[in-house]
Amino acid sequence: MTPPIPSSPRPHTAAPAEAALDQVIQRGVELLLQGQDPAGFWVHELEADATITSEYLLLRRWLTIADAATEAKAIRHLQAIQLPEGGWPIYHNGPADISATVKAYFALKMAGVSPDAPGMARARQTVLELGGITRVNVFSKILLALFGEYPWDGVPCMPVEICLLPRWFYFNLYEISYWSRTVLVPLLIIFAHRPVRPVPRDAGLDELYLLPREQTTFSLPRDPQTFTWRNFFLVVDRILRFHDRFAPRASRQRAIREATRWMLERMQGEGGLGGIYPAMANSVVALTCLGYPVDHPLVRKALREIDAQRVETADTLRVQPCLSPVWDTALTINTLIDAGLPPDHPALGRAGKWLLGKQTRRTGDWRLKAPATPPGGWPFQFENEFYPDVDDTAAVLMALRKIRVPDEEAKTRGIARGLNWILALQGRDGGWGAYDKDNNRMVFNLIPFADHGALMDPSTEDLAGRVLEALGYLGFRPDEPAAAKAIAFLKTRQCWDGSWYGRWGVNYLYGTWSVLAGLDAIGEDMGAPYVRRAVAWILSRQNPDGGWGESCYTYDDPRTAGMGKSTASQTAWALLALLHAGEAAHPAVARGIRFLLETRTPDGLWHEAEFTGTGFPRVFYLRYHGYSVFFPLWALALYRRRLSAATGSRQASVTRLRHPETRV
Repeated sequence: MTPPIPSSPRPHTAAPAEAALDQVIQRGVELLLQGQDPAGFWVHELEADATITSEYLLLRRWLTIADAATEAKAIRHLQAIQLPEGGWPIYHNGPADISATVKAYFALKMAGVSPDAPGMARARQTVLELGGITRVNVFSKILLALFGEYPWDGVPCMPVEICLLPRWFYFNLYEISYWSRTVLVPLLIIFAHRPVRPVPRDAGLDELYLLPREQTTFSLPRDPQTFTWRNFFLVVDRILRFHDRFAPRASRQRAIREATRWMLERMQGEGGLGGIYPAMANSVVALTCLGYPVDHPLVRKALREIDAQRVETADTLRVQPCLSPVWDTALTINTLIDAGLPPDHPALGRAGKWLLGKQTRRTGDWRLKAPATPPGGWPFQFENEFYPDVDDTAAVLMALRKIRVPDEEAKTRGIARGLNWILALQGRDGGWGAYDKDNNRMVFNLIPFADHGALMDPSTEDLAGRVLEALGYLGFRPDEPAAAKAIAFLKTRQCWDGSWYGRWGVNYLYGTWSVLAGLDAIGEDMGAPYVRRAVAWILSRQNPDGGWGESCYTYDDPRTAGMGKSTASQTAWALLALLHAGEAAHPAVARGIRFLLETRTPDGLWHEAEFTGTGFPRVFYLRYHGYSVFFPLWALALYRRRLSAATGSRQASVTRLRHPETRV
């Protein structure tokens, strides 16, 4: 499904009226302030596709703790987001996805929805048209195997002895990403036990097989070429299966103990294992495999942490993949400052104090590749001590640098620790991964277990841009070593058309904004040819309505980069990029600003149904409900400031155009 190529923008060039702009910004500031929690943070819903809610229902069924009221609400949610033709997509207006559709169908059937219901019949037909149940991804196969609806032998082999591999071994736990690590370790415990809790006969999934089960081949398909990495790993899989069958009992028990120790250590705190739903759910199943009853305090604690991610209304229920308060709070502070809120405003002081309280204090897995570095990063969630995030840390450093808090000395110390941590996480290539340093053995993405293609956490363009932006606000210059290496990395990663890929947001608009904002903040020449190519690309992607948009489909087909229905958040990213590139007076910017002003909802903010956040490209996308709240307001506010600076008016209101006076 290819988005249409937008035609040339309309020629309207008049700048929006200053008074109207001021009024919209002021209203936006008021609404943001109203949304602050008394504790000081902001948090918006982080919406996923049908898979997380489906998995939640199935987890409760597997644990035999399902209740009718919860299931009824979740059923209404899943039915409401089903496509008319029968399947479930992984992003708004996307095509049906086989794994999402099978999980939703199974969850609904287990919850008592009749397979003869029209929606279920359409879903069943969609699954068959997409190749049947055997085409689902590995995580879905594991979930089905827990219920006896898919054979464990059809799942890639994952011997628990992986936990015993030393760090000098080319493949070990710490050479894959944090999210893979926290998902995999409990799965290793599960795979060692291979539990099955059969479903009632009328809830089975035989109708989703193209052939009867006894005639179905469950082996993993090979590449047609003989010598490929995939075929190599399939041979390794066969060797691992032989080992798994004949592994010495003592070795197996030692590996299970090590996996259990690793998992329990990282389940400390109140955020759940890794702070992400898949790892948290796997940890619960793993505990039951180890003999923990459902009413054990540790299991009850893990279930409470999962339940904290529920979004429940009077009629519906859905489950978030994780929570995003640190990210939302940092970005909101940056927005409010650009919107003119004074740095010592009480709301900003409370937010800054809250952020300082969330700075990590303990050593996490990142320490293995930065051994001399004390902790100092920030997580994405309320609590995730083992896994602070480079992106969040950079956004927090910017936010703290701009505001005043009750204890300025504590803020200075916190910024210094955060800066030291983030510099230590810079990779050899000059970029940054999200959670680990030099996590870039990309060949591991071809392991059969990793069919989602996101086992690794390599350096990305958007993160390099964000860190450069933070460094710029902290007084760094482009010729200093960390900045110079990052700029060189970005130059090598620029796409042929001038854009940059967006790993954590959809997609090239996000990546290009992140990079241009960073280059501007660090003091790079924004007239440099490579910067101007990026500007020309953004201008070429403006839609006729004045906005910008981009579909998740761009991860499947990069030729559609920057094309799609205009959205508030993506229009804001394009505008922020152009403003950082010195284009405040460009007619295209005026058209984009007018699009934002004219598409506000009656409450004074913006609404978008599109998923503009990225979990795993081509596999898992996110709708950050805060993105259509603070990013458009941020773009309007920066436009007001930069246009004032460009025209020489209202100089008194123009502050911090690029660098602060002092350096931490």
